[in-house]
Amino acid sequence: MVEDLEVELAGIVEAQVAVAPDDEHDAEGSTIGFERARVIALLAHARQVLADLDLARTRVAEGTYGRCTSCGSPITDERLAARPTATTCVACASATPGLGRRRPLASPTCPHPSSSPTRWPSAGAGPRP
Repeated sequence: MVEDLEVELAGIVEAQVAVAPDDEHDAEGSTIGFERARVIALLAHARQVLADLDLARTRVAEGTYGRCTSCGSPITDERLAARPTATTCVACASATPGLGRRRPLASPTCPHPSSSPTRWPSAGAGPRP
C-alpha cells in the first residue's frame, strides 16, 4: 500500500515537472496539485496506520495490549475489534480531546449535513429574477 502510493506520488511529481509550473493559468495545474496533495495525505495516513500497528504489536509482546494507557483498565473486546490499534478505553478516549471520535471539520461551503451545522436551502429557494 505504502509502496503503491509512493510510486503514484513519484509519477505525479514527474508529470508535474514535465508541465509548466504556472498552476494559475494551466488548466491541468490545479488537477495535478490536487492529486499530489491527495496522494501525500493518503501516504501519510498509510504510514500512520503502519506505525500504529507496530505499536500494537509491541504492546502485545510486552503484555500490555488491551490495557488503557491512560487509566490501566481493560479495553473492551468490542473496541479492540473495531479499532485494533486503540490505546485507550472508551471512557478515556471520550474524556480526552483528540482521542475520541473523529469529527469532520465544519465547512460553510459544504452542504453535507455531517460536516456543517448550517441548514442549506432547497433547490429553487430564494428570490426569482
